[in-house]
Amino acid sequence: MADNSVSPSRPVRVLIVDDQHMIRAGFAALLDAQEGIEVVGAAEDGAGIVDTVRRTRPDVVLMDIRMPQVNGLEATRTVLSMPGEPPRILMLTTFDADEYVFAALRSGASGFLLKDATPEELIQAVRVVAEGEALLSPKITRTLIADYAARPAVTAQNKTVLAGLTERELDVMRLVSRGLPNAEIAAELFLAEQTVKTHVSRILSKLRLRDRTQIVVTAYESGLIRAGE
Repeated sequence: MADNSVSPSRPVRVLIVDDQHMIRAGFAALLDAQEGIEVVGAAEDGAGIVDTVRRTRPDVVLMDIRMPQVNGLEATRTVLSMPGEPPRILMLTTFDADEYVFAALRSGASGFLLKDATPEELIQAVRVVAEGEALLSPKITRTLIADYAARPAVTAQNKTVLAGLTERELDVMRLVSRGLPNAEIAAELFLAEQTVKTHVSRILSKLRLRDRTQIVVTAYESGLIRAGE
């Protein structure tokens, strides 16, 4: 799987897609004031998103979910189906209802952040997603875990998804699903951090996943991780 994380030699290019002018303006002012981040454009709807992305060439798209013509979920799927290395998507919404969380994750979004997050959380979210990591707010993570805890037992078919992974890769997948960064996973398993990165890359490649958010979803769906672990 290609590594489309941002080079430290250039700023993170951000596109803001939200139907509220004040939200777009506020986010743009906040992010543009940060070292290493550049807002390259803004749009009020998901309509025409392909042309907007091609014109602005963002690394990260801040994508609202509810928009009047083309919503953020549909726009995300469109962007991520573009050829080459599409930008990473950070979903933003005032809603934390389950259907939005899971639909956003399954559409390929790399992160999900509520609009009531602090400025510091938004800035950090952009940086984390740009580096190829996944991000869920703690509130969203609790929602995700609660949902899977309430689901029926995992089927044998779901379990076979992980059949091609080694024991070490399964160990790494469990720790990724607990939200640990590579450095902490390395310490936990007594491995070099670069070795952990290699294992994560192999997991993504073998399971044909886009990023760490999808690793978490797959870990729960396959029964590798259960609520409370």
